[in-house]
Amino acid sequence: MDLSPHNRFFELARVGTLRLSGWPARLYPLFVIVYGLVTPLLTSAVVSVPLVVILYLIGAGQARIETLLGTGPGLTALLVVSFGPIFVLVWFWLKVFERRPLWTLGLERSGWLFKYLRGAIWGTLMIAAAIGLPAIFGYMRLEWGDLSLGVAATSALVVLLGWMVQGAAEEVLFRGFLFQIIGVRVGLFAGMLVSSVLFALLHIFNENIGLLALVNLILFGLFAAVYALREGGLWGIFALHTAWNWAQANLFGMKVSGVPIHLTPVVNIKEVGPDWFTGGLFGPEGGLGVTLILLAGLLALLWVWRGDKG
Repeated sequence: MDLSPHNRFFELARVGTLRLSGWPARLYPLFVIVYGLVTPLLTSAVVSVPLVVILYLIGAGQARIETLLGTGPGLTALLVVSFGPIFVLVWFWLKVFERRPLWTLGLERSGWLFKYLRGAIWGTLMIAAAIGLPAIFGYMRLEWGDLSLGVAATSALVVLLGWMVQGAAEEVLFRGFLFQIIGVRVGLFAGMLVSSVLFALLHIFNENIGLLALVNLILFGLFAAVYALREGGLWGIFALHTAWNWAQANLFGMKVSGVPIHLTPVVNIKEVGPDWFTGGLFGPEGGLGVTLILLAGLLALLWVWRGDKG
């Protein structure tokens, strides 16, 4: 892994023809940050809010909306509609200002499938380990209830498409757009920190968010940035982010960043230990288990990097 401005991930950003100097060059990263913050707000206001209003106007009350979103197709549609436009808004900025195509965010075709599958495996294993840590101490409990594996498996497969769009969209915006541009124009570590903090702030209004949850979201951002550098692109972190969220919700029946997912999980796990370890009402991302796994992941990536350098 090349932790330098000449990393393949950053070299792709230099394909564009935009050349700035003086005060425009100094202000440009600020405009990028503002656009990065506004983008998810635009997608929410322009797409999600009218969708809910339409549902109310046709007589679908809150209970009916929750029921619709509690189905695989309903949640998939919401995720696709809410996050899909992010790709368009990022493409628009690159087209108009950077004058380069979307694939230069780290979407080269070479080896993309292998990278994607590898990322999916790591994402699933990491969140499973983060849930498994408190389970070792008896802080997680398996509940069977009226579990229908057929319904759960079908729902999990249907919603996977929605998580694929959601995970990829957030990575395009924060790791591909913000991290790459700020990293090239200001510095690698500045880009890594700014993109990770802004990623955490995206979740600031989620229910039951706390200090440890914010720390974990920043840690995830740092881990994702290093993962993208290690691979020289975004395919792997696309899949890792997707699998991380999908496994939390559809495999283990837990909240994703404080957002409850009303679907039948494959395995229904409940937190019965202290919130500081299990994450409590925010879900695993609010607990120490995720903190330890993300720190271990960061150290592992840096250790592999040292090994690559010989």
